Amino acid sequence: MTRRAWVRLDNASNIFLAARTDADPKVFRLGAEVDHEVDPALLQAALDATYERYPLYHAVLRRGVFWYYLQDSDLRPVVAAEDQPTCAPIYRADRRELLFRVTHHRRRISLEVFHALSDGTGALWFLSDLVTAYLALRHPAVGRPPEATGSALGLTPDSFRHYFHGRRRPGESGESAARADFSRAATPAVLTVGDAPRATAGPPEPGRAHPAARTVFRARGTRTPDSRTRAVELTMPARGLLELARAEGVSPTMFLTALFFEAVRRSSGGLGTARTLAASVPVNLRQHFPSTSARNFFATVRVEHTYGEVPDDVGSVARQLERRFRPQATPEALERKLRRFIRLERAPVLRIMPRPVKDVLLRLVNWGNNRGLTVAVSNLGLVRLPEDVDAHVGRMQFHVSAVRPQICVISHAGLLTVTFSSPFTETGHVREFARMLTGRGVAVTVAAARVTEEELAEGEP
Repeated sequence: MTRRAWVRLDNASNIFLAARTDADPKVFRLGAEVDHEVDPALLQAALDATYERYPLYHAVLRRGVFWYYLQDSDLRPVVAAEDQPTCAPIYRADRRELLFRVTHHRRRISLEVFHALSDGTGALWFLSDLVTAYLALRHPAVGRPPEATGSALGLTPDSFRHYFHGRRRPGESGESAARADFSRAATPAVLTVGDAPRATAGPPEPGRAHPAARTVFRARGTRTPDSRTRAVELTMPARGLLELARAEGVSPTMFLTALFFEAVRRSSGGLGTARTLAASVPVNLRQHFPSTSARNFFATVRVEHTYGEVPDDVGSVARQLERRFRPQATPEALERKLRRFIRLERAPVLRIMPRPVKDVLLRLVNWGNNRGLTVAVSNLGLVRLPEDVDAHVGRMQFHVSAVRPQICVISHAGLLTVTFSSPFTETGHVREFARMLTGRGVAVTVAAARVTEEELAEGEP
């Protein structure tokens, strides 16, 4: 019997474990709709093949005295029909289980992942390869297996060390080869959450109070009865949304953020003295620091707008957000932030601190971070699949469990899907968001998961 390979999680990934709750188990879902009812047997065969190419996804989480560990396992994933609420908990400390699940419902194939394992981009690689393998089995005309990607083997250099701690050390061979391979596949996140909660692009603007002095509006509502995630999905032509953003001279992400702010403001019944709305926006570090690691590899940028001080129309807010976002998202600014974070992570006192104490500390950090945010916005952008696969896949979905209102955006087949997730039953902000889009000439279709007892009763046969 050989000793199993393992790798320690860094503090950034540990925060997903410390901060998870019943309402926000730190799970996200990616989905793809194919052009037929999903064949479970073929999907299982495709999953078996894809799983072999992603050693990172073989991992289970273990608890040590000082750290959490990812450990290789012999477990095998089994596809299942959807029988749980979306983004239901995956990691359970008392069980040795894989950190992802694959489900199907009618024409939809879904991948749900515990965030300590991977980020949206890494999971999208897995889902893309899974769907490609499935369609290659389903349609002989597709006729070829998925092409190998960097993420597939996960044996690329450690992005953390490569970009911020020098090159990988030579000589990783011999009896430690399996462990080294697994470690590289399970590279710790560079930065996930917990970045400076009040980070700004620079000094306060003239006449403006420092952001730290502002009270940030935080949405409140009625918790769903059993803590399941409230997910509402809006689907629209991607071109319509892009034209609106282009007309304002901003990126689609900042336009959607401004629209989200306005929807929250309109549905709030009044902001009161908390007139500042703030959003957390993830930035995929791979666009600046090329990496093929399927592990978490993103940073977050914080943007905000205070109503009542400058023009508050959606276009003006979007342009202001764009001016604040861009300086924070440059490679230089991100690298400075990452290096500060890494120095903190490697502080001796943190390295010797027992894990339960680290959990408490990280939970407090996360709590403080949440108090400075109103919403979160995550945009995976346009998904590109192999040409012969693309014709068989329609819209795609992306959403997360959430501790606060959040939108997740993804685009494929000319359709842009914006999914709202929230721990609350209220959907007033979604209604306002849809009204503003339709008022600007963008046709929107809405689909919502049932969460209340009344809604669930309506869905029973």
